[in-house]
Amino acid sequence: MKKILLMAIMLLGSMTMMLAQKPAEIKFDKVTHNFGNFSDKEPVVSCVFSFTNVGEQPLVVNQAVASCGCTVPEYTKTPIQPGEKGEIKVTYNGTGKFAGHFKKSITIRTNGAVEMTRLYIEGNMEESK
Repeated sequence: MKKILLMAIMLLGSMTMMLAQKPAEIKFDKVTHNFGNFSDKEPVVSCVFSFTNVGEQPLVVNQAVASCGCTVPEYTKTPIQPGEKGEIKVTYNGTGKFAGHFKKSITIRTNGAVEMTRLYIEGNMEESK
């Protein structure tokens, strides 16, 4: 009887410790990037969004989905340990697109406390003369 009671107390204590830890949490340095003006002669532009895992569990980026096919996100696939940094590189390809202003979104899904975050890129592709 004492063994069963001791096992139950140990199980309850370990579950309490597990629940006391903060889950993974993603924090971006910035969520919007403006490419400014660029020429349609060089229509491919890229930027990097840096983030930190400010939680107490490993952070996993499960998915990064762009709002259209002209925008391609690449992200860190390995778990990001607490306090470590990761990157999401976003490339916009304006080849064959009309010149002018654009704004695109990239949806990031993680195992963190906030499961979904949106990043934004924008810019103005100018027609060459």
